[in-house]
Order: sequence, then C-alpha cells, then structure tokens
Amino acid sequence: MQSINRFLYGPTPEERVRSWQAKLRAESRQLDREMRQLDMATSKARQTVKQLAVKGDVKSARILAKEVIRSNKQKDRLSVSKARLGSIGTQLSQQMAMIKVTGSLQKSTEIMKLSNALIKLPQISQTMREMSMEMTKAGIMEEMLEDTLDMDEDEELEDEADAEVDKVLFELTNGKLGEVGSVSSELPSTQDKLQDEETVRNMEKYREQLNGLLSG
Repeated sequence: MQSINRFLYGPTPEERVRSWQAKLRAESRQLDREMRQLDMATSKARQTVKQLAVKGDVKSARILAKEVIRSNKQKDRLSVSKARLGSIGTQLSQQMAMIKVTGSLQKSTEIMKLSNALIKLPQISQTMREMSMEMTKAGIMEEMLEDTLDMDEDEELEDEADAEVDKVLFELTNGKLGEVGSVSSELPSTQDKLQDEETVRNMEKYREQLNGLLSG
C-alpha cells in the first residue's frame, strides 16, 4: 500500500525531508574538502611569498599574495555557507517534528532566506536551486528571490595584498624593511640563480593552483 501511495502521490513529507537532509550533508562534506584543499595550497603559497619577499622580488610577492588573500576570502565564504547548510538542516529537523503534529510541511521564511543566500555560491548553486524548487512545490518556500552578487574585489584585494607583503617583509627583517632585497656587490652564484628560478616556478605553480581552486 505504501508503494502504491508513493506512486500516486509521490514521497511522503518525511521522505522529502530526509532526502533534503542527505543532500545538505553531502554538500557540506564537499565544502569541507574544498576548504582543506585551499588550506594546503594557501600554506604553500604563503611560504613562497616569504621566499620572494626575502629575495627582494616584492612585485612577484605581491602578485602571489593577492591570490592568498583571495583564497582566504573564499575559505571564509565556504565556512559561512557550510554553517548555513547546517542551519537549513536544523530547520528541516524542526519541520520533521511538526509533521507529526500537523501532518504536513510548514512554510519557513528562514529556510527561504538561507537557501537564497546559498544559491549565490557556485559550488552548490545547482543543488540549492533544485532543492529550492522542490521545497517550493512542497509548500515550505515561496518563489526564490534572485539577487545579483557583486564579485568585483580587485581594488580591495590589491590593498590587502600590499598589506600582506608588507607584514611579511616586516616579520622577516625584524622591522627593517629597507634591508630586504638590498643590492649586493657580489655576483649571484649559479646555485642562487637556480634557487631563484625555482622560487619563481613555485610562485606560478601555486598561483595557478589557487586560481584553479577559486574558479572551480
């Protein structure tokens, strides 16, 4: 009889809630993986920023520092989004309790607000759009409100990247910024040149790696 009802009327409210909660957990795990990847890539990039700074290649250090700042901002966004996923899960658990009392799902402005914010995150946008449509049909939400997201952070990033490199220079020279990259009277050895080339290669590698994670 239950299978016949499911065929005729679709999933029960309890089944719908469990399905949504499973999707939320899966997306939360995905965000955890992305944050771990960002942590590893950012840590390596930060070390290269220090190497470039101590060699006096401040221009390259600032370029890579900008990617580090972007990575930190993206991790913050992912962390906030994970918390929002958890909040929706909590709201759905409350819906499950209400089903036992009322026999149906109830409209929730909180779930709608959280879902609308999560749709802006590319990593989970598609899943949240699909869930939102399902929740709208189930009576939990009204039609989603589409907001445009301003992603133009270049000017702010430039300022923060400059501050990041200045901080690194300050730490590496015990506050004596002028000593970094000072011109030496000795010609650089072959070993020094090789190390410099390796540092530049690392900068490009970590920059590409961070860009890949941020655009994925």
